[in-house]
Amino acid sequence: MNGTQNAALPPLGWLGIVRLGLVQTALGAVVVLTTAALNRVMVVEHALPASLPGVLVALHYAVQMLRPRLGHGSDQGGRRTPWIIGGMAVLGLGGVLAAVATAWMGTALVPGIALAVLAFLLVGLGVGAAGTSLLVLLAARVAPQRRPAAASLVWIMMIAGFVLTTAIAGRLLDPYSGPRLVAVAAGVAVLAFLLALLAVAGIEGPSAARSASGPRTAFGPALREVWAEPVARHFTIFVFVSMLAYSAQDLILEPFAGTVFGMTLGETTRLSSVQHGGVLAGMILIAIVGSLSGGRVAVLRGWILGGCLAAAALLVALAGAGMAGAAFPLQASFFALGLANGAFAAAAIASMMQLVSQGAEGRQGVRMGLFGAAQAIAFGAGGLAGTVVLDLGRMLTGSAGGGYVTVFLADAALFLAAALLARRIGRATADPHTERYSPGNVRKLIGRQQA
Repeated sequence: MNGTQNAALPPLGWLGIVRLGLVQTALGAVVVLTTAALNRVMVVEHALPASLPGVLVALHYAVQMLRPRLGHGSDQGGRRTPWIIGGMAVLGLGGVLAAVATAWMGTALVPGIALAVLAFLLVGLGVGAAGTSLLVLLAARVAPQRRPAAASLVWIMMIAGFVLTTAIAGRLLDPYSGPRLVAVAAGVAVLAFLLALLAVAGIEGPSAARSASGPRTAFGPALREVWAEPVARHFTIFVFVSMLAYSAQDLILEPFAGTVFGMTLGETTRLSSVQHGGVLAGMILIAIVGSLSGGRVAVLRGWILGGCLAAAALLVALAGAGMAGAAFPLQASFFALGLANGAFAAAAIASMMQLVSQGAEGRQGVRMGLFGAAQAIAFGAGGLAGTVVLDLGRMLTGSAGGGYVTVFLADAALFLAAALLARRIGRATADPHTERYSPGNVRKLIGRQQA
């Protein structure tokens, strides 16, 4: 899909935005089954090392490095819906094969693991294809002033997919058996695919002429052209650093409350839900504020900067929480940290949708692919990095509390680095000589001379 085609179509209303959000709900439903339920079966029912699902989930993130290539494919074809539908089909197949592999591990471990590797690669490939094209389509069909609200709504609907799937599948999986696991996974995959198919039916409009999206270009030159764009390159780096900081907390906060404050499993789980409630509140806040401001990048940039600085300050406060003891407002701090995370993340996604069209025409898929790949790699590395820094901190300080101080301060430093990068979002500058002779500018210069 391209700017020429979009200009002839009216922007999507709220119903159309919700329809595209349902694709994200479907995507989240399949993903959470593979990363949560199958994880538990491997570790608990099959008594396998926790590192096995950890490696498999890391594979699902690693293969999303192909997002720029997948986005380039949709750029060249001029349409996004075939990539969304195809990606959901691959994702569903991967989810079913992952369930088959997990059940098989109970009787044939090595073949089961081999099939699981293939399955999780398919899951990552499907997420990359469907997710990248979905965001490009959303950015193309939604009016700029509605993009912050659309970004928050789509993210919230993905979380809804997580919640619904875990709640319903959790009941259907008791009592556990291999065939039951495969049947539930197949049911989720089929329903998710059908939901996505209905959601995108007719929403992109008539097929665009191939000539409207420009001449065909090989992926390598297209990627180099986008990377040469200062705004796209800078935002890609920001996404990686900020999402690394965001994801590094995931495996740290609940164990911190249990270890340092002596909370029970139920208490830390409730504390985690308080934090997630803060994330949701932050996203709703950006949906409102961003829409009232007309979706201007300058306003979104301010909220990203504020969210990153607030998160850094709260992490420094948590680093000193152990010394304060029971008097420390742990629940309020978790909610505030979630609020800061939700606000900056939603503002970053809204900015992503605004910036994806800034640059050479016909490269929106590559640009969004770069942003998505940076996010996926950061999410894959962040959880591991957080636990590694925690263990190193324990070794250096000789105490569990010292380990948490180390990891919180390191994460705060990452958020500060993200805040510094956030100051230039949408207005990054490059060396004048490099920018003048970038591939896109050279093409424009040649075109003017030929005219």
